[in-house]
Amino acid sequence: MSEFLKNCRQAIGADYVTTDTKGMTAFLTDERKRFTGKALAVLRPGNTQEVADIVQLCKQYHVPIVPQGGNTGLVFGSTPDESGKAVVLSLNRLNRIRSIDPANNTMIVEAGCILQNVHEAAEKVGRLYPLRLASEGTATIGGSLAANAGGTAVLRYGNARELCLGLEVVTAQGEIWNNLRGLRKDNSGYDLRNLFIGSEGTLGIITAAVLKLFPLPNATVTAIVAIASPKEALQLLSKAQARCDTALTAFEIMSNFSLQLVTKHFPQVTPPLPLTSPQYALIELSSGDSEEHLMTMLESVMGDALEENIVLDAALASSLAQAKTIWQLREHISVAQAMEGNNIKHDISIPVSQIPAFIAQTDKLLQAYFPKCRQVTFGHMGDGNLHYNVSAPEGESPYDFLALQPEINRVVYDSVNQFGGSIAAEHGVGTLKKDEIRHYLPEVEIRMMQTVKRALDPDNLMNPGKII
Repeated sequence: MSEFLKNCRQAIGADYVTTDTKGMTAFLTDERKRFTGKALAVLRPGNTQEVADIVQLCKQYHVPIVPQGGNTGLVFGSTPDESGKAVVLSLNRLNRIRSIDPANNTMIVEAGCILQNVHEAAEKVGRLYPLRLASEGTATIGGSLAANAGGTAVLRYGNARELCLGLEVVTAQGEIWNNLRGLRKDNSGYDLRNLFIGSEGTLGIITAAVLKLFPLPNATVTAIVAIASPKEALQLLSKAQARCDTALTAFEIMSNFSLQLVTKHFPQVTPPLPLTSPQYALIELSSGDSEEHLMTMLESVMGDALEENIVLDAALASSLAQAKTIWQLREHISVAQAMEGNNIKHDISIPVSQIPAFIAQTDKLLQAYFPKCRQVTFGHMGDGNLHYNVSAPEGESPYDFLALQPEINRVVYDSVNQFGGSIAAEHGVGTLKKDEIRHYLPEVEIRMMQTVKRALDPDNLMNPGKII
């Protein structure tokens, strides 16, 4: 492999080829520090042509490639295995915003652009890129597209796939496919763009994208609502959708225990209402209308819901600071759960109408099989995506509890399947769920995916061992 690495140094510069263990560690360990793989080298090309040159070299020397963005994934999708045969191809130097077209409501950005930087660039021209993630300070555009990320605004704006109009991709053969046309209507053949989005780097490497932009909202209003159960949350969601229509930007559900963890580990985050109810919902409205109009709309929804005993209590943010606090309660849940101890995560999607029944049944099953385990249930109820996580019983070792993960996964995933859901909602499949999906996807679907993989990556060099 010395000749291969020599050619890589010539292709992208010696400074961007890392082979020492210390220099590679950050690229080899997953976000939650659960696994550290090995790699032949970490390669950091600086432009699309250099990516293509590296892919051609990998094809020539038959070296597997693990593409990587911000390395914030949760399913080992951008982590190399333990063989040490692959190279990690980091896109973090491809971080330029190539152009912004406010009239077309688009911007062309490279795959290594940090999500937060994209938000800021859009806002400078009076536009919004609405993909919002807790990891937006480190997550990249390429990674969010590779995993078809969701976030908190999917209810109104859609997943990453819906926010992308075109791609630039380096294929497994080292060719550059440029589809950065920024068209909203283009039926000239198969939809290759959507094939690469969500493929987790197994079919090719996304190097740039045309993103959809939207007008910046004139006003945003936020509320946290106490409710008795997910059943009432569903009733409130239906009422908010009927009354607020497209102004409804986010509708998040959070269990009491989820918020108790946040206040325990982040005491500086003070809830605007007492945490005495079993469930809570976070509602956000935004539009081009005035703040007064949105507040009147939200107050009307809350007033009716209180009269109908759907809502037990509600707090509408009266300032930007209070709105930020409400969002902190939601966004700190994952970190607070990690601080409480290792836990078993499930990123799942359920038909929205079935969420209350799913939670009730699955909670009951888990308590029957694993008494006193603690469910940390929260997520994007508006689009059916739940983070249905399970923590060890109080006082029990989280490490011992993790040994039960296969059994707990089976209970949860069987229930997901029964309710017509998916065990992989917005985090992807990676290697963590690669074997699990075979239990639930039809064999014909697996075969079709394998056919696509063989056609586009016949040498199996693009992120091998992921998804299928």
